[in-house]
Amino acid sequence: MAKALFGHVGQAPDRRMLDEVTKLRAKVRSLEFEVTRLRADNDRLITEVASTEEINRLSEPVLT
Repeated sequence: MAKALFGHVGQAPDRRMLDEVTKLRAKVRSLEFEVTRLRADNDRLITEVASTEEINRLSEPVLT
């Protein structure tokens, strides 16, 4: 078993696997950026809704 593990660890990485790992890392970075963008957009929308609800709760018109 030790020889099998040593043989597995000692081999040079497969080029296809390295390419796949590179693509997956790029995809993860892209998705992380998208999550950050969506969270910022969500925070902005929450703020807009809160301010709209605050305006709607006013008992008298602001401009008379």
